[in-house]
Amino acid sequence: MKKILTITILLLLTVRLTGVAQDSTEAKKQYKKSKLVKAEANFLFSYYQQDGNNAAVTGGLGTELLNNVATNTGFSLVYQGKRENLHSFSFNVGVDSYTSASSDNIDPNTISSASSGDVHVYPSLSWELDNQKKRFTIGANLSYSTEYDYESRGAGISFSKYSPDRNREISVSLSAFWDQWSLIFPKELRPPTPPGVDEDEDDDYATTPRNSYSASIVYNQVINKRLQVAFLTDIVYQQGWLSTPFHRVYFQGQTQAKIEHLPDTRFKLPFGIRANYFVSDFLILRGYYRYYWDNWGLTAHTLSLEAPFKMLQGLSFYPFARLYTQTQAQYFAPYRQHNLTETFFTSDYDLSGFSSQFVGVGLRLAPPKGILVKPLNALSLRYGTYRRSNGLASNIFTVNLTYKFK
Repeated sequence: MKKILTITILLLLTVRLTGVAQDSTEAKKQYKKSKLVKAEANFLFSYYQQDGNNAAVTGGLGTELLNNVATNTGFSLVYQGKRENLHSFSFNVGVDSYTSASSDNIDPNTISSASSGDVHVYPSLSWELDNQKKRFTIGANLSYSTEYDYESRGAGISFSKYSPDRNREISVSLSAFWDQWSLIFPKELRPPTPPGVDEDEDDDYATTPRNSYSASIVYNQVINKRLQVAFLTDIVYQQGWLSTPFHRVYFQGQTQAKIEHLPDTRFKLPFGIRANYFVSDFLILRGYYRYYWDNWGLTAHTLSLEAPFKMLQGLSFYPFARLYTQTQAQYFAPYRQHNLTETFFTSDYDLSGFSSQFVGVGLRLAPPKGILVKPLNALSLRYGTYRRSNGLASNIFTVNLTYKFK
C-alpha cells in the first residue's frame, strides 16, 4: 500500500512539474523584453544676420538690423515593445539669443543701436507608436515657447496609415497653440503712467491671447524605383490679437503714429507637392512647390530644389535654391500711405508684395565607421543667403552634429 501511495504521489508531482514547465515556456513565448532599437542625439548651432530699411517698428522705414545665435539640442530613443510595436520618444530644447536694432526704436528716447536683445527658449516633447502588424502610427507632442513679451503653449496629435509594402501612406495631424502677448506699445502711444510710479520701471504690461489651430494632411506615394511624390495641405485658423503691439503706422498728412491694427481672425490654406527623383546612386533631385492663400488677400508661390550629390562614400554635397513670390495683403500700405478712414492698417513689409531668393550649399559627412569616434555619426555644414526685392538681405550658417549610440 505504501508503494502504491508513493508511486501515486510521484506521478502527481511529475504531472504538476511538467505543467509548470509548460506554463513557464508559454509565458516566455508570450513575454518579450523591450529591445532598444536606436538612440540618437543631435546638436545644432546656427548664426543668422539680416539688414534692411523697412522696419515695421518705425512705420515701414528704418533699420532692420538683427543678429541671432541659435542652439538646438535633441535626444531621441526608439525601442521595440512587448508586442513588437516601435515606440519613439524625442525631446528637443532650442535657445535663441538675438539683438535687434529696430526693437530699440520702441522707445526712441533710448535708442542705442543694436543693444536691444532678448532670449527665446522653446522646448518640445513628442511620442510616436508604430504598429507594424496593423500598419499604422499614432503620435502626440507638447511644446512651450517663451521670450520677454511672448509665451506659447502647444499640443498636437497625429495618425498615419501605410500599405503593406509601405509604398503608400496617408497622415493626418492636428495641432493647437495658445499664446499670450504682452502689450508693449511704442513709448509715445502708451497709456499714462499711474501716479507715483517711475515710468522707466513700469513694466507690468497687460496681456492678450492669440490662438492658432491647424489640421494637416499628407499623402505619400512611391511611383516607381526612382520617383516618390507627396501631396500636402494645411488648414490654419488664428484668432485673437494678430497685430504686433509695437508696430507703428503713419498716415497721409499726419505726424502722429497709430498702433498697427489687423483683424482678429485669419484663415490660411496652403497646398503643396513634393517629389524626390533618384537620378543615380550618386544624385537625387528633390523638388517642392507650394501655393498659399489667406483671407487677408495674400497669395504666394514657393518653388524649391535641392540636389544632393554623393562625392565619396559618406560625403555628400548639396546645392539648394528657393524662389518665392507673394501678393500684397489688403491691409498693407507703405510709410504715410494709409488713409485715416481705414479700419485695418499695417506697414509691416512681411505683408507687402515682394519676391525673394534663398540659395546656398551644404556638405554632409557620414562615414560608415563614424567621424573620429564611432558614436559621431554625421556632421552637416550649411550656408544660405537670402535676398528680398524690397532690399532685405540675410545670411545664415548652420552646423549640425548627430550622435548614434546603436
